[in-house]
Formats: sequence, structure tokens, C-alpha cells
Amino acid sequence: MARSNHPFTSANLYLFSTCFHILLLLQYFPGKAVSESIVRYLPGFGLLPFELETGYVSVDDTNGVELFYYFIKSENDPIKDPLIFRFAGGPGCSGLTTMMIQFVHILFCLLGPLAFRKVEYNGSLPTLVLRPDSWTKVSNIVFLDAPVGTGFSYSRSLQGSPGSDTNSAKHSHTFIRRWLVGHPEFLSNPLYLAGDSYSGMVVPLIVQEISDGIEAGDKPLINLKGYLLGNPVTDRNLEMNSLIPFSYGMGILSLELFESAKQHCGGDYINVDPSNVQCKKDLEAVTECIEGLESEYILDRKCPRIDEKQKEIISDRRLLRENTSNIIGSPPSDPRLRCRKYDHLLLYYWTNDDRVQTALNVRKGIIHDWIRCNRNLDYLPDVEISTGYHLYLSKKRYRSLIFSGDHDMVVPFMSTQAWIKSLKLLICDEWRPWFVDGQVAGYTRTYSSNMTYATIKGAGHIASVYKPKECLTMLKRWLAYEPL
Repeated sequence: MARSNHPFTSANLYLFSTCFHILLLLQYFPGKAVSESIVRYLPGFGLLPFELETGYVSVDDTNGVELFYYFIKSENDPIKDPLIFRFAGGPGCSGLTTMMIQFVHILFCLLGPLAFRKVEYNGSLPTLVLRPDSWTKVSNIVFLDAPVGTGFSYSRSLQGSPGSDTNSAKHSHTFIRRWLVGHPEFLSNPLYLAGDSYSGMVVPLIVQEISDGIEAGDKPLINLKGYLLGNPVTDRNLEMNSLIPFSYGMGILSLELFESAKQHCGGDYINVDPSNVQCKKDLEAVTECIEGLESEYILDRKCPRIDEKQKEIISDRRLLRENTSNIIGSPPSDPRLRCRKYDHLLLYYWTNDDRVQTALNVRKGIIHDWIRCNRNLDYLPDVEISTGYHLYLSKKRYRSLIFSGDHDMVVPFMSTQAWIKSLKLLICDEWRPWFVDGQVAGYTRTYSSNMTYATIKGAGHIASVYKPKECLTMLKRWLAYEPL
């Protein structure tokens, strides 16, 4: 066969089309909005068997707001697999938390491909191992440090530092659009947003922002398909008022105490009349019953929080300094090894090592002490209830997967079921068990508006921490449009 010398071969046409498309997109976002680097090696692990990229995206040019991210390509088929933008809770918890204790909690512990080797910290750099149930087995995932002030994200001006739910949603929307401009090869991938916990207040708002942008003809055109949320904060009054019936249902409260509290408090355990003596007495008894439990997973040991800087209670600081010469900043106190949250301590030491920050291409001299969740964040929670966004998006027919770890006392499953019921969606597949390896993994129901609800049996607040295989199976089936 004679070789074609025509200048417009299929390969040339593809190259021309791609270049033209990139030039077209750049007119909407001029300048260097995205700064990215490929990470091939991580201290504590070695050469990576998957593709990791880190970088910054400018989301507020006036105030110099830069959001940091971790991007892991799908280990299956990155060209065709869905692209998920993953948000941590908090507000103020790093995407590294979602990545490792979801990257450094998601990259490394919850959803991502790495986990910490759980051994007692001895002053050397914590080490990492591969985990088999990473969500990157079936999807491309961008783990984002948002809002500003979270993780390695920062603002160059004081005006850019205060955050809020609505402002964070706008920043995140800008991040997604600019990231896609810098990664046009993923524009055609099905796109989803995901999160847990407090991100339930913000993710639906971001999805609505993207949806409105699509209808307005904004470029680039985003292939938005839907969103998924685990134990999402949605209506704090509803969630807190669900704590007592949840505790009774779990055998934590006696029938007599539950009925007395329900009768004397009228089902409202938050806005209590100070003169209602019996209600206050009942609530004191409830507190006595639940205060010794780990609220995120009631079957766990009760352990101290370690994600805050607790410099004043660290023993023998001189020895600590000698053993951690590469650590940037001061570590928190050391909990007992058998606590699940020991990973948080390992994460703190690992992330604040200067070799790790160099490998992750973190900009020097900006974040002096990385913390997992910034509890001192200058942040206004200006979305009181996010239920309305779910109703809006269901009418637009976007897909949604809402799931609950059924042993979580922070966002009890019954509160999530209650706000879903308030949407008055038509049920198309009634309540039934779903299975993994022939065993009941939870219960599920689907709605005609493309919403699926599922419980994860035996899981806590961040379900994938406790039941990783079941959560990966759930995700894989849902992304493939299969019944759970």
C-alpha cells in the first residue's frame, strides 16, 4: 500500500484538533493558572507504581489564593475511567488526609493506593505500604486541599484568607475549570465530585455552580455526571436531634431514658428551654451514657484527638528533637499504638518531613507546620442546610450516591434517611440488602431521580476507613451504572 503524503492524516488531524482546543481554552484562563509536577518517588516508600501529580491552581488572582492538589491516575484505564474531584471534611481538613488517611489520609489510608505501616513511631520516617482497595483502581482522582488555609493551600494576601461555604464553592469551581484547562485530555471523562462529613455542605453547592456554568455556556464544557457523599453533614439540627434515637437503637440508652427524653424534650434536644428541668436531667443522663464512646465509630476505642498541635504536653522534647532532625515544626502528642487514630500521628510526622515536602513539590517557606485539620481556620459556615441543593440537582437528573456508615454517631444514618425522605422523591427500587462476597454489606434504595442511598454495615463516619473492600465494590458498581 502506498504511503499517504497528504498533510491531513488522522494523526495530524488529532494533533491539530488538540492544539486548537488548548489554544481556545487558554483565552478563557490566560496566564499560568496551573503549576504541576510529576512525583515518581516518595520517602518512606520508594518508586511509585502509580502515576502521581501534585501542584497548585490559582483560584483568586486578585488575592493570590493558591489551592494545592494531589492527582492520581486510574490504575485501570485513565483515558476512559471517571474523573473524581475529592473533597475532605472539616472544614479545614487536607486532601492529603483524604488521600492517605484517605492521600495522606486519602492518598494513603482511605481511598488512595498507600497506607502507613502501623508500627510504633521511633523517630525515623514512617513507612508506607500499598493498599489493595484504593478507589484509584477504577477512577482518576484529584484530592484537593480546600478551602484556603487547608493543608498546603494558601493566600498571598490577608484579604484572601477568610473563607466560607459559598466562597469555598466558588474557589473549588474555579479550581476544577482551570485544572481541566491544564489537563484537556480529561475533558471528555465522566466527572464526579465526592466527599465525606462536612463536605456534604459544600459539594452539592459546587455541583450546582458547575451545572449553572454548563447551562450558561461556560468554557471548557465539563462532562458533569453527578456526585457522591458519605455520612454527609446536611442539616446540623436534624443530625444532632438524631443522636438520641440512634443511641437508643444501638442499645446505648435504656428504653425508659429514651422515652423520658423524648417526652420531656419533645424531640428537640438542641433548643432546650432552660426551665425544662426534667429534659435537662434526661440529657445529662444521655451524656453520661455516650461520652465514653468514640463518636465517629462507636465500636472503636475512645482515643484522644491528635490532629492539633499540642506542644505543651510532649515529654522529653530534647530527645524528640535529636530523633527528628528532619521534622519541620513541632509534633502533637503520641497516642497509644492500638488506637485507630495513630495513623494521624504518623501522617503528621511524615508530612512535616522536609524530604517529603520536597518530593511533593511543596513551595518552601509558606506552610511552616502542616496539620491534618486546621481547627483555627478563618471560616464562616454560611450554608445552614444543604438539602435544597440536593433537590435542585435531582430535578436536573444528576446522579448521586449518598451512603452512611451505620455505626457513625456524628452523622447518624437515620438523619440522612430523614432529609432524603423530605425531598419526596419517587422510589424505584425498594429497600433491600446488597452483597459483597455473598455477605450482606449494607442496605440500599434507589430513586427515580438518579439518587441511590446505601448503608455500609459495620462502618463509621468515614466508611472507607472501616470497610474499604465494601466501599470500593459499591463505587465500582455505581460508576458502572450497575445495581449495588
